[in-house]
Amino acid sequence: MEMNWIAIFVAALSTLVVGFIWYHPKVFGTAWMKEAGLTEEELSKGNMAKIFGLTYIFSLFIVTVEMALSIHQSGAVSMIGGYPKINEALPSFKAFMNDYGTAFRTYKHGALHGLLSGIFFAFPIIAINGLFERKSWKYIFIHSGYWIITLAIIGSIICGWL
Repeated sequence: MEMNWIAIFVAALSTLVVGFIWYHPKVFGTAWMKEAGLTEEELSKGNMAKIFGLTYIFSLFIVTVEMALSIHQSGAVSMIGGYPKINEALPSFKAFMNDYGTAFRTYKHGALHGLLSGIFFAFPIIAINGLFERKSWKYIFIHSGYWIITLAIIGSIICGWL
């Protein structure tokens, strides 16, 4: 099993693409700004290069975790000591990977894992933070919806793009 670096970089980029659409004023942007207590003027003051650059780097972290959750063969690779040890693996590992190296490697399977990650991991984190910050459920659902959709797309890209 080889890592598809293009899929990893594209999956990380999807956070920005989905965010551009999701938080657009004609989608959820206006509602989000109202619930967050922000104005367009306040948002325009940020250093966008820094924000987008760090967002992309953090997105690579997220993709790495989602890859481990979505691609089941990652567990087999970790059993032999990771990618650096792949050439030293016993013939049984190579036979296993020949037989099952592409099992459950579909866009649909990755989307399912991403969706579940969004619902059972991202949503609770956002909800807990929102509750303590005294944010509205509308605010929580806007952010959670973004991450549920984005993680489904990330999972789909990294699991299905062989």
